[in-house]
Amino acid sequence: MQSKLKSLLLLVALAAGAPAVQAEENIWSWLANPFRQKEFNPVKNAAYQEECGSCHFAYQPGLLPSPSWEKLLNDKALSDHFGENAQLDADTLATIRAFALENAADKSYYKRARKIAVATENEAPLRITEVRYIKRKHHEIPEKMIKGNKDVKSLSYCDACHTRAKDGVFDEDTVRIPNYPDWDD
Repeated sequence: MQSKLKSLLLLVALAAGAPAVQAEENIWSWLANPFRQKEFNPVKNAAYQEECGSCHFAYQPGLLPSPSWEKLLNDKALSDHFGENAQLDADTLATIRAFALENAADKSYYKRARKIAVATENEAPLRITEVRYIKRKHHEIPEKMIKGNKDVKSLSYCDACHTRAKDGVFDEDTVRIPNYPDWDD
């Protein structure tokens, strides 16, 4: 009896307090999913890696929710993609768009992606640096270490400091800020 009570209390605590669980429509699917991971799903789509990664870090789709990817990945938006023409042929765009939407924060079972899903509920930021969760995780880093750092320049260069960003790992243990080897948050 005591074991059942502990299990019930654990489930109630998870449902009430864990943002990753709160973001799920069904707590059981979240708990039972063997693909639930801590970080982000790494980019494993060749077209996405090639096309997006040719100009900038190929951000994991879990860094933004579906509505953001819908706004970013269409012909009109890509004709002026942050000041650049990034238009793609229809087939490539369809492949990249499908990959981004299938792996967006609100569709992911990865823990950090779920936190972004919660942080962007009812929002569709166009920049990852506009996501409240991302801002909060970086708020203690002095501006001189980012904008004033010739090897970083902006938070949008994730892989400048996150040594395993390509693998979808953004753990604090993997952060090395260029030109500030002794900085420890």
